[in-house]
Amino acid sequence: MKLKITTLLFFAFGHSIAQNLVLNSSFEAFKNCPKNKGAFHENVINWSCSNYGSTDYFNNCSKDLGFENYVGFQEPKTGNAYSGIYTFAPASYREYIQTKLVSQLAKGTKYLITFQISLSDCSSHSNNNFGVLFTSEELDSKSKNFIHFKYLKKDNIKYKYSKIENKSFYSNTQEWTKVTLEYTANGFEKFMTIGNFETNRVIKIQEVWSTAERQFTYYYIDDVSVTTLKLSKKTLSKVDKAKPLETKTIYTFKNILFEFDKAILVNTSIEELDKLNLHLKENKNLNIEIYGHTDNIGLAKRNQELSLQRAKSVSEYLISKGLKKERIQWFGFGSSKPLVKNSSEDNRAKNRRVEFKLIDKN
Repeated sequence: MKLKITTLLFFAFGHSIAQNLVLNSSFEAFKNCPKNKGAFHENVINWSCSNYGSTDYFNNCSKDLGFENYVGFQEPKTGNAYSGIYTFAPASYREYIQTKLVSQLAKGTKYLITFQISLSDCSSHSNNNFGVLFTSEELDSKSKNFIHFKYLKKDNIKYKYSKIENKSFYSNTQEWTKVTLEYTANGFEKFMTIGNFETNRVIKIQEVWSTAERQFTYYYIDDVSVTTLKLSKKTLSKVDKAKPLETKTIYTFKNILFEFDKAILVNTSIEELDKLNLHLKENKNLNIEIYGHTDNIGLAKRNQELSLQRAKSVSEYLISKGLKKERIQWFGFGSSKPLVKNSSEDNRAKNRRVEFKLIDKN
């Protein structure tokens, strides 16, 4: 039965990913080691700020603006540096990071935009609006509190622009979480800005620290990527329709992998999840349940927590791709349901797994 998912998902669609169009994608190249807050635009090569906000640059070379800093502690996802922005603050204050792409996006081509984020320890809230704004010209709105469509519309002779947003909440302060967006280019896109493009009145927030002295959301950002995503679609008529995915049957993902003792998906997991997402889009009558499992190494409580976090990570990825939250549930079983005895490393590897079950909601 488990071979059926391989037949359906891995032969129905294929894709290839090209080079990253973002230079200095993890902010490693810099002019000066940061000494003051708000020095992102002065120090990070190939990056700038698109409004008067004081975007921060954190680098391990700095005593005060390194991994331990004024809004918390976090090690980089990659290398020795990352950026930091406010996405929710009083009076709709916002901060952004902006870069010029290696090449202008090609009209009609689909692109995959990804970046890693982590909520700072001192943030009182998380918010549900992380956006990417593509523009034909570099933004330099030094008089603006935040970048909003209405500002660009006043100068639409100069700017062509397009915005995409992720509406998920990201509340993890311990680990990095990948934000993933897909975008079909119009052909004018030369610059990209990341941040929150809505006012406090529009966005939704979730409290994470009730005793905070002031209300704000601050995210660290690392590993920004824009790559072409070429889907070579084959119709399901070319696939063996005698072997569809069945409801009420538990399937094991073949390539859903995580970093050691973490719930962070590695890049090799994306292909399988994207194809499952396509199947769910084509079958809107289906709901899905995600199950996380671990081996028996370590404390039972930690294993249960980790299995739930990993199931949630898979679920949040599918939600970020457009799956409605009410169609998905996730559960963590720790080491309570092994496939085989945990008597060897090979067996333990089999027990460390993520499963799913499709449910007909009719």
